[in-house]
Amino acid sequence: MDQTFFATLAPARRWIRHGGVRLPVGDPGAPDTRSPARLLLWVGRHQTGTLLAGVFFGIVWMLAQALMPFTIGRAIQDGIVEHDNRALALWAVVLLGLGATQAAAGIMRHRFAVFNWLQASFRLAQVVSHHSARSGPAVRGKLSTGEVVATVSNDAMRAGGAFDITARLSGAVVAYVVVAVILLASSAVLGLVVLLGVPVLVLLLAFVIKPLQERQREQRHEVGKLTALGADTASGLRVLRGIGGEQAFFHRYRDRSQEVRHAGVRVALPQSTLDAAQVFIPGLFVVLVTWLGARFAVSGRIDVGELVAFYGYAAFLVIPLRTAAEAVDKVTRALVGARRMLDVLEVEPHVADPEEPAAVPPAGVALTDRRSGLEIEPGLLTCIVSALPDEAASIADRLGRFGDDGGVVLGDVSLADLPLAAVRRRIVVSEADPVLFSGTLRTELDPWGRADDGAILAAVGVADARDVLDQLPAGLDAPVDERGRSFSGGQRQRLVLARALLSGAELLVLVEPTSAVDAHTEARIAERLKEARAGSTTVVVTTSPLVLDRADRVVLVEGGRVVAVGRHRELLKTRPDYRETVTRGVDI
Repeated sequence: MDQTFFATLAPARRWIRHGGVRLPVGDPGAPDTRSPARLLLWVGRHQTGTLLAGVFFGIVWMLAQALMPFTIGRAIQDGIVEHDNRALALWAVVLLGLGATQAAAGIMRHRFAVFNWLQASFRLAQVVSHHSARSGPAVRGKLSTGEVVATVSNDAMRAGGAFDITARLSGAVVAYVVVAVILLASSAVLGLVVLLGVPVLVLLLAFVIKPLQERQREQRHEVGKLTALGADTASGLRVLRGIGGEQAFFHRYRDRSQEVRHAGVRVALPQSTLDAAQVFIPGLFVVLVTWLGARFAVSGRIDVGELVAFYGYAAFLVIPLRTAAEAVDKVTRALVGARRMLDVLEVEPHVADPEEPAAVPPAGVALTDRRSGLEIEPGLLTCIVSALPDEAASIADRLGRFGDDGGVVLGDVSLADLPLAAVRRRIVVSEADPVLFSGTLRTELDPWGRADDGAILAAVGVADARDVLDQLPAGLDAPVDERGRSFSGGQRQRLVLARALLSGAELLVLVEPTSAVDAHTEARIAERLKEARAGSTTVVVTTSPLVLDRADRVVLVEGGRVVAVGRHRELLKTRPDYRETVTRGVDI
């Protein structure tokens, strides 16, 4: 999608609608990028309420399980060993209540855990996506498209996993303390074994964590490179087929896939060690507690009910121990994912808001590029002509304040002194490369969601794209493939022109909007564009005589400076260099 064009969307709305679905949060906020841990803590602060709710239900859920062995032990000792039917009935009711509490709390704990995981993941994905959109060329200069896509789709979900485990981990910690207290009350030795043994066993997992982090980071890097290669190959597939280069790229993709596989194998050793430790260490601990409990029962230091309870605790303690091991694994993955996201978030955009923005000038004032000497008079259709396309495109970028503003002023105020949101609302630049996202055609043409069907069809008519619409059985509701690959270059260009017209911008800058269409279509677009934008300020970068002939003013640029201004037919007669540029040496 045109990066310069869609920068207008971010400040225009607090939420973006795509396919009729709202994003999870309207404004994800400014993240704390000082470290991966601080980034995760920043996300957690935005959902403190739901995290606390998940922690509450996690504690209730785990405590209900932790108290069951105690209840069963008391029921056996008081009700069966001591033949007290009332005590047996009472403890049976308590056990039933604990089971019901565990079931209800488990449902709520799971709901909040999933919500916290997805909410954190989506917030992080939005933060990275918004930053990438705002930074634009700065991100593309340091990271490939595939790496950014992998960061949004994979790393955000991994980082969100740290918030999925919070509810169970909190419950595990509290349950561990409660069980230790109960065991201390029954036997100081067993209580100390639990109280001191569990932290020691969890700390043993630290020996696996560091190599696991390093190898996961390496694997993530290889996956990013593979994704980038796949995206580049897919985008250039037509060209590859045309030059017979499919096999060469197939071999490159295969070799890169093998690198990812090898990186995955290297992750397998520490990962499998951690997975095995999650089973072995709790099992070893259960054996120890069971053995001690049996010896104490034989020696008479604990009664039958307490022995049953100890067996129950030995089985129960597997849950908090495995939860702790799982938390270590998920937090490790989250930190690796957060580190990758920081690689994107640390890229500084080329253009930023001024510290003290100036007052926005009123509508209907001129826009002047002092570097080139170009002055855009309000309400006119102005065309910029240059023998060097990049030269004219650079002027268009300055007019829209992308990169160096180059001394461009709106009225008597420099664009560099104005809020970016105000500049993006008033000046819209549609680049030469027409790009569309996936979604419905309606949302592609009107991403703001403010135009009715009549206005959309009118813009489509101006862009002479009614034939494109007529080919789609679902019309405006037809799905659009990623990057609009189902359309030809000329069709995409006309649809992008319609989208630019629907922006309703006070000053619209179009860079080569008709370069991919035939002469007859170009003539219709030029005539309709002049009528549709009558009274509005429009700038077109072009060398097309058909478009230039409809312009109110034509500006010839050479060496980055304006060298002539006039009407198209006048310049054809008076400027041989202009005639050479727009006719390419062909007599007209």
